[in-house]
Amino acid sequence: MSTAPIFDELFDRYDAWYLRNRLLAELELRAASRLVPRGGVGLEIGVGTGFFASNLGVELGLDPSEKMLWVARRRGVEVVQGVGELLPFRSCSVDYALVVVTICFDDGPQELLREAARIVRRGGAVIACIVPRESPWGRRYAEEGRAGHPFYSAARFFTVAEVEEMMRRAGLSIDRRIGVLSFPPGTPPRREEPCEDGDMEGMGFVCVRGVKKPSKQIR
Repeated sequence: MSTAPIFDELFDRYDAWYLRNRLLAELELRAASRLVPRGGVGLEIGVGTGFFASNLGVELGLDPSEKMLWVARRRGVEVVQGVGELLPFRSCSVDYALVVVTICFDDGPQELLREAARIVRRGGAVIACIVPRESPWGRRYAEEGRAGHPFYSAARFFTVAEVEEMMRRAGLSIDRRIGVLSFPPGTPPRREEPCEDGDMEGMGFVCVRGVKKPSKQIR
């Protein structure tokens, strides 16, 4: 079931999260920025209102929600309406793809990652960021979803290991991991440096980078 109608209706509430939670948003940006290449043509799949793309210099954004794209366009992102399972881009046409929590709301996360790998050039990267299911933040959001939260009730949370396995099945080789939000929800947020490649257990926001293998054809 598509979540686009939910985000079309509540796009302003979605975007207001970044204003209400400035420090959390800053920490998530800092983590993602460690893995997003500088330069080159990038696409954010599930760009939403363009918060990450506009702050990380990602040129292109795709989303099924027309209202979300309207906001992203105002932030300077070149946008395309579409779904991650069927990307309207040629194979090997971008240098990297960014996917921030989108797989949690997508009907076909494995297909989305295969498509992301297809459109990335050989040696390019797919960066997938999630709220891990086993983290305190993942458990909190899942609980809010069961209580009827309009966004989290439509989400399906994954573990880091599950996402990495999906990326490998898509033909990607995992080379880096970044985690942040080591403090639990309900406590005062604090500034911290992202943790790299170590134990991601407990981290509330984790980004995994997979590199497209030059020797393997992705169809």
